[in-house]
Amino acid sequence: MDVFERLKQAAAEDWKSYVGHSFVRELGAGSLPQEAFKAYLVQDYLFLIQFSRAWALAAYKSRTIPEIRAAQAGLAGILDETELHVRLCGRWGLSPEQLHSVPEHQATVAYTRFVLDCGAAGDLLDLHVALAPCVIGYAEIGKALAPEGIEKIDSDHPYREWIGEYAGDAFQQLAAGSRGLLDDLAARSMTERRFKELADLFGKASRLEADFWQMGLDAA
Repeated sequence: MDVFERLKQAAAEDWKSYVGHSFVRELGAGSLPQEAFKAYLVQDYLFLIQFSRAWALAAYKSRTIPEIRAAQAGLAGILDETELHVRLCGRWGLSPEQLHSVPEHQATVAYTRFVLDCGAAGDLLDLHVALAPCVIGYAEIGKALAPEGIEKIDSDHPYREWIGEYAGDAFQQLAAGSRGLLDDLAARSMTERRFKELADLFGKASRLEADFWQMGLDAA
């Protein structure tokens, strides 16, 4: 069992509240109100700006070239995600400049600043554990929503493009790399006593992710 699976088991209820949230279920079924998805997507664009900073911090906190390359890959993946957000929001007539002018919701601030604080106050392992529910979690959600591949989802599904982003090979590979990095970092600096602290951190990050979904639903 890798470190990520251990963290999920240790924070099982918090993890379930995130990946099993009604926002995710409705999105997968195609029944999620568009206003909920729109509110989520606009805030997620702002969210990704802060997560870009977190990946840059990961590069700063790194000690080896492979760790820096992992941070580089994470940052590149985030920038690719923003293109999806700009493209989808453009269909509603929202320009990138308008997206930047939207105030951050409290749920956006709470999670992103939590991650940045974990990275600033802790070490690289703390930061990657705080990032894991987003990076690896979205890959698991994407795969769960498209278990047979995006080709099997109806072409008229309203959220097919979003699901395809996270079920796709590029994001799945990014998540696999993040899982491997967690194992490498844990082998260097994790004790069983520290694991409990990391599991608490992981659980809080998962709860903040669930709150982010709820923010979208509350806007509908």
